[in-house]
Amino acid sequence: MISRERKGRGGKDVSIVSNLPLTSMELKLLASALKKHCGSGGTVTKSCIEIQGDQRQSIKNYLEQQGFRVKLSGS
Repeated sequence: MISRERKGRGGKDVSIVSNLPLTSMELKLLASALKKHCGSGGTVTKSCIEIQGDQRQSIKNYLEQQGFRVKLSGS
């Protein structure tokens, strides 16, 4: 699931990728690839990947190319 959050972040958008069936090392590798693909920063927190900015559509396209089934959430 890919969602967008702004609450508690100084009004800045963050795209959050959650519910991925990956290990922590695989999440870090995927986060690195997503940051490079989107051209923005990000981090891995718990079992989620956070990418700076509203990058939902770009993330969705990339994950679908990698074989993941993706659902967008939020407006």
